Parts: sequence; C-alpha cells; structure tokens
Amino acid sequence: MTRDIADRDIEAALADPSAFFAQPQDIVTHPRLSREVKLKLLRQWEQDARELSVAEGEGMGGGEESMLGRVHLALRKVEGAAGA
Repeated sequence: MTRDIADRDIEAALADPSAFFAQPQDIVTHPRLSREVKLKLLRQWEQDARELSVAEGEGMGGGEESMLGRVHLALRKVEGAAGA
C-alpha cells in the first residue's frame, strides 16, 4: 500500500522508499512528486535493491522477484519523461 507523502515526509522517504511505496511504479505514477524527487527516490531504492541483491547472492536472501529490475524499469520511465 502506498502512503500519501507530504513534503515533510520526503526526507524520510528518501531514507527508505519502500516504507512509503509498495512498488517503484508507485513513485512513477505519484501525481504530487516532482521528476527530481522521483529520480532521487528511485535511485535510493536502486541502491537498496543492489545491496539486497548482493546479500541474496551470498545466500542471505528470500527469493522474491528482483526488485532491482522493477526499480530499473521505473527509472527508465521517469528519465524518459523528460523528453516527452
């Protein structure tokens, strides 16, 4: 479930995007976030997903669908929106 994000929550969301958004796509489609904030959130989520991917590679993960792939898809959508 995606939480409605107020301006004061952006800093907290930047620290842990998955606490505020269920999926990276929820950031892409959020109507109140600027492109800049969307990119920051997705890049943080990407970093978190990379760290999880490394942990899974070392046998510490849980086998869910790759979050890193979902984050990359969302990043491409937001980055491509600048040219639209």
